[in-house]
Amino acid sequence: MGKIKIQKKPPRIDMTPMVDLFFLLLIFFILTARFRVPEIVAIDTPNSVSETTFDADHVMTITIDKDNRVFFNVDNGRDTAEHLRGNILRAMAFQYQMRFTPEEVKKFEGLNAFSLPMSKLKAFINAENTEERDAMHTGIPMDSVDNQLLYWVRFSRQYYNDLIVNLKGDKDADYEKVKKVIEILQGNNINKFSLTTTLEEVDISLENI
Repeated sequence: MGKIKIQKKPPRIDMTPMVDLFFLLLIFFILTARFRVPEIVAIDTPNSVSETTFDADHVMTITIDKDNRVFFNVDNGRDTAEHLRGNILRAMAFQYQMRFTPEEVKKFEGLNAFSLPMSKLKAFINAENTEERDAMHTGIPMDSVDNQLLYWVRFSRQYYNDLIVNLKGDKDADYEKVKKVIEILQGNNINKFSLTTTLEEVDISLENI
C-alpha cells in the first residue's frame, strides 16, 4: 500500500498585529512630539567647543542680532496650564497701564520672540501675518528712561524663579549692547546663564598649549 503524502504548505505570518502596533506608535509619537520653534531672526553665533545643552522647558531666550536689536522670548512652561507667557504679559500690561483682551493674551502665548516696545505690542499681536509682525521689530527699549527689557526679565522670574536663561548673540553684535543685556540680567539677580554658540571641533596639540 502506498504512503499518503501530506501536502506541505509554507508558513504564513499574519502581519496585521504588527501594522496595528506601528500605527499606534506613530500616533503616540505625533501626539507627544514637541516641535522646535523656528528662529525669529537669523543669528550667526560665535564658535565654541562646549557641548553643554539645556532642557527645552522654562527657558528665557534673549537674542541680539547683527543690527543690535534685542529680541525676548520665554516659553509657556512644561505644562500649558501654567500660561507663563500670558501671566507675564498681564504683569507688563499693569506696569504700563495697558489692557489686553483674553483673546489677545491667548494669541500672544502662541507667538514667537519679539523685539519692539510695549506701545506696539497690541498691534504686533493683532497683525495679519508673520511678515507684518517681522516688519515691526525695532528693538526692546532698554535705556535709563524706559528699560522695558528689565521688566520683561523681572516679571518672567516672578512667575517662575528657576527659568533657564539663554543669551544668544550674533558674532557681529556690538559688545556694548551685549554688556548692557548682561547688566540687566545681573540687575535681576541672574548671574548664571547660557551663551548659545556654534559647536566647532578643535584639535588641541602640544604646540597649542
